[in-house]
Amino acid sequence: MNEHAQLIAKVLVLEGDSTCHDRIKAFCDAHHLLPLKAYAHNVMAVLDSNVDLGAIFLSERFNDQSDGGLLLARSIHAARPELPIFLRRNPGSPTDLSDLAEDDRACFQAGYAAADMAQLRPTLERCIFSLVYPHALVRGIEELTLVALHNQFVDVEIDVQPAQVVRDRIIFGELFSLMPLESDWGRGYLMLQTEERALMDFVRQGKTLLPAEYDSFRDVNNVLGDITNLVWGTFKNRFVVNETGSGHMTQVPIVVNHQHRYISFGSDDPQLCFRYTLRDPNPANRSRLVLDQRFVFNLRWLPDNFRENQAAVDALVHSGGLELF
Repeated sequence: MNEHAQLIAKVLVLEGDSTCHDRIKAFCDAHHLLPLKAYAHNVMAVLDSNVDLGAIFLSERFNDQSDGGLLLARSIHAARPELPIFLRRNPGSPTDLSDLAEDDRACFQAGYAAADMAQLRPTLERCIFSLVYPHALVRGIEELTLVALHNQFVDVEIDVQPAQVVRDRIIFGELFSLMPLESDWGRGYLMLQTEERALMDFVRQGKTLLPAEYDSFRDVNNVLGDITNLVWGTFKNRFVVNETGSGHMTQVPIVVNHQHRYISFGSDDPQLCFRYTLRDPNPANRSRLVLDQRFVFNLRWLPDNFRENQAAVDALVHSGGLELF
């Protein structure tokens, strides 16, 4: 049995009652959730930003209105139906949401009372942490991606956010690449996303392997393509012991809506997300480049079949690509 990695998920907390804050914060800390706070005037702007979210905690009495949470939930659900919403009920209201109209109930995954948030745990596990990921896979993805980035960029420091699961489908930046992943333990896609201007700035500053004058959008596309190839090739050597082949396999359409910066892989499952921030070690240069990396196992996910190719790991250690801790 593979050891499972403990991942986090960012959640947006829309709560106007300060007496509930400590209970919500304690619940999030105990269940590997990173709570982020927003206010009534900027909720929709936050949802349209590049924040990777796993769920929303919403007070029924949001914005000092007895039904303010219900009104806001309708807008959120219409704009981001993939995000589960947990509704903190007003005192005396049933947590099973049975008193709400059917259309309103459809906006929420569950209701809860601040005094008994433990009742949310089964729902959290089902809709946020429904997929488990082997620790060796999560650790290995970060290691091999850092090697690829250091091979493609010059004189940069790289910060890595803790790996997380996300349910949102918002596209990050203007430039993204996709590579199919095929193995006997998982089928899906590797996706890398970034902002075109930030990558162009790195090219112009000599932070990539391209000459500084090679800063057209086509040249920048090639940089992301090279990174994707490096990550995919190392991933395949390290983790794909048995390929499934390309016979008559089930496929689903990938839908991209550029107007709404939205991409769907035809699955409601959360995605495994890594985010890397590259920056110049010189504090006078404030340029930075953010790479959003996602693994989407929308076609097959059998984590108990996963196994690491130890020969590939040993080869990376011997070549200097990895170091023993």
